[in-house]
Formats: sequence, structure tokens, C-alpha cells
Amino acid sequence: MKASDLFVKCLVNEEVEYIFSVPGEENLDLLESLRKTKIKIIINRHEQVSAFMAATYGRLTGKVGVCMATLGPGATNLITGIAHGQLGGMPMLSITGQKGVRDNLQANFQVLDIVNMFKPITKHSVQIVSPKNIPKEIRNAFKLSTSERQGATHIELPEDIAIENINGFIPQKKIQIRRPIAEKKSINFVVDEIKKAKNPIIIISSRAQRNRVRDSIKSFCNKTNIYAIHTQLGKGVLGDDHKNSLYTFGIHKKDYVNCVVDRSDLLIMVGYNTVEHPPSVWNKNRNKKIIHIDFVSSENDTYYDPIVEVIGDIAESISMISKQLGKYSHDGNYELKIKKKLNEILFMDGTKDNSFPIKPRKLIKDIRTVMGKKDIICLDNGIYKMWFSRHYPAYDIGTVLLDNTLATMGAGMPSALAAKLVDPKKKILAVCGDGGFMMNSQDLATAVKYKINIVVLILNDNAYGFIKWKQKNHGFSDFALDLNNPNFVKYAQSYGAKGFEIKSSAELIPTLKKAFLLNKPVIIDCKIDYSENFEIFTNELNDIKCNY
Repeated sequence: MKASDLFVKCLVNEEVEYIFSVPGEENLDLLESLRKTKIKIIINRHEQVSAFMAATYGRLTGKVGVCMATLGPGATNLITGIAHGQLGGMPMLSITGQKGVRDNLQANFQVLDIVNMFKPITKHSVQIVSPKNIPKEIRNAFKLSTSERQGATHIELPEDIAIENINGFIPQKKIQIRRPIAEKKSINFVVDEIKKAKNPIIIISSRAQRNRVRDSIKSFCNKTNIYAIHTQLGKGVLGDDHKNSLYTFGIHKKDYVNCVVDRSDLLIMVGYNTVEHPPSVWNKNRNKKIIHIDFVSSENDTYYDPIVEVIGDIAESISMISKQLGKYSHDGNYELKIKKKLNEILFMDGTKDNSFPIKPRKLIKDIRTVMGKKDIICLDNGIYKMWFSRHYPAYDIGTVLLDNTLATMGAGMPSALAAKLVDPKKKILAVCGDGGFMMNSQDLATAVKYKINIVVLILNDNAYGFIKWKQKNHGFSDFALDLNNPNFVKYAQSYGAKGFEIKSSAELIPTLKKAFLLNKPVIIDCKIDYSENFEIFTNELNDIKCNY
């Protein structure tokens, strides 16, 4: 058989369900081998979308999402999506083609050193130099990608290797690797510290987005009455309908929930990485006692220096700590006062403002009204992401997909496409700024072609709104950041999708409901008023007083 056939047999062995791709001529043997399998090929209009979709598939399923592109520009177009997956801890594999390594008749045409280019943004990047290496390289890539901290891997398959004959080799056996259990001494140390602490608080982060970890955290909070705050990537783990949830860190500056952190004498960090929320925000004076509970050891930072690290299966670690605590219970009176204040600030203030263009807090309240507790919103990157992380209640893992690691524009709609493939029965809403949407709007064609019936809500301010707010904060003049957008309704129609334009605040809820009932992709153009950015995120948060 051809080496490309063996390569695909290995992918089938790894239970690959989808490959997201913009193929090139150097991928054709692999594509032909894939044609004979049940692996579904989703052909995109830009390689960046392929990588975003693979990363989101990995994020939601815990399995490796796979994308494929050709050499040169195809491979370089993957880079942003690969970096997104790597920084966000999302298991994914990128496969790229290459000219023949033994006999290349086209000299250096399109040839770049992709393997070494990808090494800084992946856990592992390798070229297949012999068909005999295919089984071990693919098994290694999948194992590394799903090992903690999860992330991106890369394999380059040159076209002359792909067509070689290979016999006597089969896929390496896929085995389940069990996570180790934390050492008892570290568990006992944590228990002693919690009992000594007057004001412990839990900070829940991205690597708690697992079913067993979610369940163990809920049980722990029920028993101990210790309250918890989520990072943006941890959003939904405890569930904001839980009595001990203090919701989510929003912007990277002091907010009302930071009053609890300021007062705390013990921070229990669960699945945390410093890329998610800068420790300098909540540990500015470097005086906090920090307990690090994770699958892997921490990366120390000037402002992140744990007194103990509990390394092992997170769910099991939390259960062991809970058991050792016995009848311990935190009084939680101060946290309860803060929660009452947060409920008013986050979920009531500004939600009845019916002015138009719509303002962020009203918008978020209306979207939350339409979306079910298990439905998924996929946020692109812009100032609205800060509003959603702060004001949108989340009730389960994997229901709010935002990126606060690479924080790249253009990821919102591709994430929604992948989420709909993973959970076709759920309502999937992509929330994009006009700038971010236009970066990958061409893959609306992908949604139409494969009948991936997502709804995309475009928050339209005809500008790069986040940067305009920053520009104003710096005292600079309003300059250069306004945009000229197409007619988004006609733009959607040109692809065969449905388009709506919101013309009053009262239209948003009924339009969203109607959109989710249509059996086709939908674009909704909604004008937004960001005047509250400066009022809330600049003036109000600069003047916070923790006197309650």
C-alpha cells in the first residue's frame, strides 16, 4: 500500500471524525486515501478557519481536532489558528504537505522550513522522512496533543514520501493513559492551609473544563461553602446558578469581584495558567498565599509563586482535599454581601435600557433570554468579549467559547461552525464584531455548503471598537479606526444564507428566536452603542471602593 494509505489508517485508528482543510496539490495522495474512509472532510475557504475549527473541536470533545493544508502559503495561513489552539490548551494536529525531499524538480518554489517555523507554536513539529515512521509519529502526535497541558502538534508529509510503497507496518495501538494521583503530603498541606485561612477563595480556570472536575468542584463548594471565581476560560464550570459562584473576571483590571480577592488570605487555583488572567491584576503586592491544583506543575511568574503544588488528576485531588477537611465549613458572609452587589451590577443595571443602537448590557440580557443553559455562544474578539465575560451567566462547561489567550480576531464564526458539528441539536450563536466577522466571513460559504446552521450576530459599530476605546483612554484623538462595511443582509443572501437587520432594541429577541427556527445559516446585523465602554470600564472601575 502507499504511505498515504498507512497515514490514513493511523488517523482512522485514532478515531478521527473530521478533517478541516484547504488542500493543495501536495495533499492529493492523502486526500485520495481519505476518500476511501468514513472520515468527513470539511473544505474551507481559508486555512485559518480550518485551524480554528480543529482547535474548537478539540476544545469541546477533548479529542484531537485535525486540520490539513498544503506547503508554503497554505501552511503559513494555519499559523494563527495553531497558535490559538496551543495557547488555549486545545488538542489539535495540523498536517501539511511539502515538495519531494529526495527529488524536487521545482527547486525552492513555495518551499519554507515549516517544521521549524511551527516548533515555537506547537508541542511537537516533525517531518515524515520515511514511511516506516508514520505509525509512531502519528501516535506520538496524538498522545502529546492530549497530554496535559493539551495543545497543538504538527506533521509534515512530503509528496514523494506519500506515494512510496510500504508493507508490514500497521497503526500503533491507541492506549488510554491514566493520570497519576497527587501525593498525600501535598493534600495534607493544603488541608492545613485551608483550615488556618480566614478568607479562602477558589479561582477556577481552563483545565477545570472537564466533566469530572466540574462535578468535584461543585461537591467541594457544597460541602465547604468556599466561594469561587472563574477566569474567562473557566467560565461555566461551577455554574452561575450555584450559590457559591462569584461569576467571572472580566477585564484585566480591578473589578468588583476583586474585592473578594483583595481580602483573601488563601487563593486555591484550580487548573490555572498565567496566560488566562494576569496574576499581576490580583496579586499586585505579591503577598497572596497561592495553592496550585492542576494536572501539571505551574509556570512561575513574578506575581505567581505557589506555596504548594498539588499535581495529579484534578478531580481526584479536590475530592481527597474535601474528604480530609471533614466537617470544615467557611462562613462566607463577606462573599455573600459581594454576591448581592454583583447580582445588581452584572444582571440588573442597564438591562432595561431600550435605546438604539443597543447597548452591551441590554444586548447580553436579551441573548441570555433566548439561549438555553446548554446552548453555546462563540465569541470573537473585541470589547464585547469583556462585556460577555462579565455579564453573561454561564451554567455549564463548554457553553461559552471565548479566547483570552491569543485573543485573535476572526475566530468567532469558525468556532461556531465546529461547535455545531459537535453538538448539532444545540443552538449555536457566534457573536462577532464587524471587524472580526469580516476577517473570515468567506467561510459563510462553508456553513451553507455543509448545512451547518449557525446564527451569527454581528455587533456593528463601523469601527475597531476595542482599539477606539483604548485610543480614548490614552488621551489620543479619534483617528484611523473607522470602517466601511458591506450591507450584511445582502452579503448573507449572496452566499445563500439568510440575513436580518435589527432596527430597534425590541427586535433582537424575536429575531434571534426566528433565526434559530430557520433551517439555514443566518446573519443578524445589529448596531451597537459602545459609549458605556468609557463610562463603566474606565471611569467606574477606576473608582472602585471595597467598602461593603
